[in-house]
Amino acid sequence: MVRLEYRLLDEANGYPVLFYYDQIGKDEVSLRFACDYLVKGHVVYEKTSCAVEPGCYVIYVKRSTEEQAVDYEKTEAARWGSIQIELREYRDGVSVYPLVHTYYFKDDDDALLHLQSDYLYVDGREWEKTSTEVDEDRRVYVFYALSAS
Repeated sequence: MVRLEYRLLDEANGYPVLFYYDQIGKDEVSLRFACDYLVKGHVVYEKTSCAVEPGCYVIYVKRSTEEQAVDYEKTEAARWGSIQIELREYRDGVSVYPLVHTYYFKDDDDALLHLQSDYLYVDGREWEKTSTEVDEDRRVYVFYALSAS
């Protein structure tokens, strides 16, 4: 188990720690490193970079000025004990993104490969990634994509 910190990208104030997790697994750190956004406390943070420091993993973020948290329905299946990734259709100019498919994983490596991929295929349709996020409010990872076929 390791330590993960989310730090605000604010050099003038010494990159203050916004959130930290002691005793987090490296697999979860890898999943979070693969995400472009963090939703926590109904606020959207955009990842700017990641770092490996002695005894600590760090994700630098800034508060997103373009994205807003969406109140999607919470489901009972969304628990941190298993890994859930929602594939949502990205559309310009909308605030709610339709759910295309939900993946459930028991293996961190399989989930990580999905988050890192540029394309996913569901029911014969190809989906091209636009971004990924970890939504702590709903306990789910989200893969936003455009229909490529």
